[in-house]
Amino acid sequence: MTAPEVTATPPQKAASWRELVAVYFQRRVLVVMLLGFSAGLPFSLAGQTLQAWMTESGVNIKTIGLFAFVGTPYWAKVFWSPAIDALDVPVLSRLLGRRRAWLILTQLWLMGAIILLACCDPFKAPALVAIAALLVTTASATQDIVIDAFRVESLGKSEQAAGMASYVAAYRVAALVSGAGSLLLVSAFVNAGVDQQHAYSATFVVMGLLIAVGIAATLLAIEPEQSAEVSAEHAGTGEVAGRRVIEVAIASLKDFLSRDAAIAVLLFVTLFKLADALATAMNTTFALKMGFSRVELAAILKGVGFAAALAGGFVGGFVCRSFSLSKSLWIGGILQTIAILAFSWQALVGYDVAWLTFAITAEQFTAGLGTVTFVAYLSALCGNPLHTATQYALLTALAALGRTVFAAGSGYIADATGWFVYFLVCTASAIPSFILLAWLQRRGHFDELGPVRV
Repeated sequence: MTAPEVTATPPQKAASWRELVAVYFQRRVLVVMLLGFSAGLPFSLAGQTLQAWMTESGVNIKTIGLFAFVGTPYWAKVFWSPAIDALDVPVLSRLLGRRRAWLILTQLWLMGAIILLACCDPFKAPALVAIAALLVTTASATQDIVIDAFRVESLGKSEQAAGMASYVAAYRVAALVSGAGSLLLVSAFVNAGVDQQHAYSATFVVMGLLIAVGIAATLLAIEPEQSAEVSAEHAGTGEVAGRRVIEVAIASLKDFLSRDAAIAVLLFVTLFKLADALATAMNTTFALKMGFSRVELAAILKGVGFAAALAGGFVGGFVCRSFSLSKSLWIGGILQTIAILAFSWQALVGYDVAWLTFAITAEQFTAGLGTVTFVAYLSALCGNPLHTATQYALLTALAALGRTVFAAGSGYIADATGWFVYFLVCTASAIPSFILLAWLQRRGHFDELGPVRV
């Protein structure tokens, strides 16, 4: 990817506050922020909002539980990500460029799938609802692949952290809109005299139309400079599409594994967010066991915790702009790990609303900060425009193992150790990632990636 020139002599002069703030108003960063809103909408919509609709429609709890499978595309997307790198969308690619063409295609697909879901009746046709919901999550996961690739390729190194901070903030806002906001809109429709089924249908239609925010962002965006070169290479090969996809998948893996310390890098990517994932997996259950009510927990999570997560994301952007990539990872990793200890103290003090507010605020803030610094690192790893989508999907799939696989045994650990020791175990689980980070730093791995900012 084309990047601004960097000086060879470290350390660089720290950016002024004006420069730190101004980067968030760059056109490319604002486009990524709007794309984050488009990415966040379907996540809650196909999850908690759909679950609420099915529950209120009288669908039995066993059927509702089976609907967890509709989230499969979010972790399985790595298997079709090579197609995003290997194939150009007919007609649209010539008009918009390869990345913007894929964005428009997935956004139109996503909008249509949500509206199709709005036309279904969960009680009368749960199978049709399942198909429509799976179409929504597949389109959403595919859009995520394209947005990640577009963001990495279109933003300069000085804009990557700010772009990700804006993306995460907009994603969280959109998830809140399609989650709690959708339920409030349903209630408003019902209060206006609309029956419950049609109230949910109308709400889903409104949410589907909000994908227009992402479409507008795509039309306002500028296609990455590398796209023309890659599209020309695709046209020149004359290969069958299916063969090209397979070759891109193999080439992407070879390209990554050919790097120095590639296995250590993949292991570090897998472990960096493990401690945070283990703590998050049980913090809701922990709070309820401590005697907090659902209302108290929801108020803290959706109120103070939500604001803290947004603030942490933007501070993470400032950290990445002000420090080297390795130092940013140290700051994010250490802070998100130390914050877990607040839950261990909560286990000792028991029911204390003020302390729970502090614990969740600290956890959400540092998790947001750590996520942005981590994603800045993942973005730096994906510098080859031929393989951006495939490699980034692979890295995010590995990073998700902490919350999808390793966290599966968290309940057994908590039951065996008790809450105080459990959160100490979560904290200790960060140690391997710190050892790997120190080893990679000493090996010069981060020097090869270059600085986060100019």
